[in-house]
Amino acid sequence: MSLAILVINPGSTSTKVAVFEGGTRILDQSISHSAEEIARFPSIAAQYEFREKAIQDVLLQKNFDAKKLGAVVGRGGLLHPIPGGVYRINEGMKADLLAAKYGEHASNLGALIADAFARPLGIPAFIADPVVVDELDDVARVSGNKLFKRNSIFHALNQKAVARRFAKERGRSYEELNLIVAHMGGGVSIGLHRRGRVVDVNQALNGEGPFSPERSGTLPAGDLAKLCFSGRYTQQEVLKMITGKGGMVSFLGTNDMREVERMREEGNKEADLYFRAFIYQVGKYIGSLAAAAYGKVDGIILTGGIAFWKELTDRITEMVSFIAPVVVYPGEGELEALALAGQMALSGEMEIKEYVP
Repeated sequence: MSLAILVINPGSTSTKVAVFEGGTRILDQSISHSAEEIARFPSIAAQYEFREKAIQDVLLQKNFDAKKLGAVVGRGGLLHPIPGGVYRINEGMKADLLAAKYGEHASNLGALIADAFARPLGIPAFIADPVVVDELDDVARVSGNKLFKRNSIFHALNQKAVARRFAKERGRSYEELNLIVAHMGGGVSIGLHRRGRVVDVNQALNGEGPFSPERSGTLPAGDLAKLCFSGRYTQQEVLKMITGKGGMVSFLGTNDMREVERMREEGNKEADLYFRAFIYQVGKYIGSLAAAAYGKVDGIILTGGIAFWKELTDRITEMVSFIAPVVVYPGEGELEALALAGQMALSGEMEIKEYVP
């Protein structure tokens, strides 16, 4: 069987596709979709045939023979909470995604497109480590009130991929290491990976952990409650403060950390304060997870788009390197992570799991 793998990462206005062969990227394309094209469809799920046809057209233009493929791997979407790993796309999964049973998001298209592409070729279609990966210890689910439970929503795809990369580069198994992984992008998620399971992680989407370029992270609960009942803001406006208009957007009016860097270089004291505060919060959260690991940490990994900022990663390293060695893997690496998961599934290095609705 050919080990060429097609990977698909749908976004709201684009579909990123790539083909990897033997670990090497041999084709790469980001397909843009205009607002007019998207507006024709009654739901996100209804777009999957349109986007699948667009991928077919790209492969035709690139003169790539789809018969060389051994598998197709799509970005995982909003399903019910599941352990990490590679999942075969089955009818139950597709039904949940088509109905948007657990929420509507462009990532839901990943499995639908992958299945539509793979089925005529007679090859397997998978998803890997979607954002709903949930491996939390029971004690990590407890909040401070019985009405609330801590949930696992984080950058599982990238976190799992860099953790496996760290292990492989040291001739170790991911399942035998204790690692802390800090993904720093539009959102920040910091997870404790204990022997192959992410047993604790901040809920990176809407209100927990360090602030990020556009998310507020943890806010003072009492002050937030007063603001909600002040009559000055709608529910939607408050939610936008938490995700979208929080973090650096709130402080400095930008979600671009390169702009924050430029402002600091020009002597902006506010930008320097929030730069240092970001480092402080990330480092403090890493330290809290080190305590949750009883200090038994084999490595700390800094990743995501913000990890390209060397001064920032150097300062976080200075803050936390007493805990364990720190490694920096900059970038999101989503396409590479999907391809690696597919390769490991085809080679038998990773178990292929079945999604149960």
